Amino acid sequence: MDLDSLFSCFASTSCVITQTTSGFIIGMLLFLVAVGLTLIFGILKVVNFSHGVFYMIGAYLALTVYQTTGSFPLALLAGGFGAALVGLAIERAFMSRIYGANPLMQILVCYALILIFDDLARLIWGGDFRSMGMPDVFQVPPVFIFGGVAPPYYIFVIAVAAAIAIVLALVIARTRFGKIVRAAAHNPAMVSALGINTVAIYALVFAAGCLLAGLAGALAAPVRTVSPGMGFSILIESFIVTVIGGMGSIAGALVGALLIGMLRTFGALGFPLFNEGLMYIFMVMVLVIRPSGLFGKEAA
Repeated sequence: MDLDSLFSCFASTSCVITQTTSGFIIGMLLFLVAVGLTLIFGILKVVNFSHGVFYMIGAYLALTVYQTTGSFPLALLAGGFGAALVGLAIERAFMSRIYGANPLMQILVCYALILIFDDLARLIWGGDFRSMGMPDVFQVPPVFIFGGVAPPYYIFVIAVAAAIAIVLALVIARTRFGKIVRAAAHNPAMVSALGINTVAIYALVFAAGCLLAGLAGALAAPVRTVSPGMGFSILIESFIVTVIGGMGSIAGALVGALLIGMLRTFGALGFPLFNEGLMYIFMVMVLVIRPSGLFGKEAA
């Protein structure tokens, strides 16, 4: 425990800005993964335990495309849409067969997918830790805000994730497709009776969730190491985010992710040896006070 460092940081504007920026990038990457998990659970009622696989796929595809072409925009597109295509194939081949099945069966299938894709990653890319490196366009001096350091790439990631959050909220709330998706979540039989292809809706939602996870992996590749199994740690954190925010809530995923991001960065100063434990303590506190999560709906 090092509370002196934590209090000293709060007494310094530059330290608060720097730590807050770091917390935002952790939170926004977590949000992109967690919101995909939330969408899949909210619509398909499947706890996609293999969701971290698509984060890993996105990171590896982005790394490969960037090293081949040198284009970071192409790397982002490859990471996001590549993960979506793999997700679509998995949904049609495996996940569609376990909708409504026993939760234990769902977990076993998802865990099998984790093991399969981790080994495939080792076969294709090897087991070593790899790094994309910072793209040339972001190799510029950092932005200083009240003395605090904000790397341009961090600002870019935060802006991209914030834009996705806004677009996603508008699509779900304001568009016809969003209304169909919400209706399918509550009463799929009625939606199907109206002549709407719920099979296609489910496949699109699953692919969209995978796209967001893959994009998060692609965005994380310049600042994190890429290795087999990298999706598991962020999967656990994403589950914590969805539990804190409320299963099925997009707003909850955003708020929960930002809270965890801030807890990670500021907690690392005051509790460097117990930083992981802080997340679980916070999750337990939220569940004790509000079992459905901050934005979750209470069970009828």
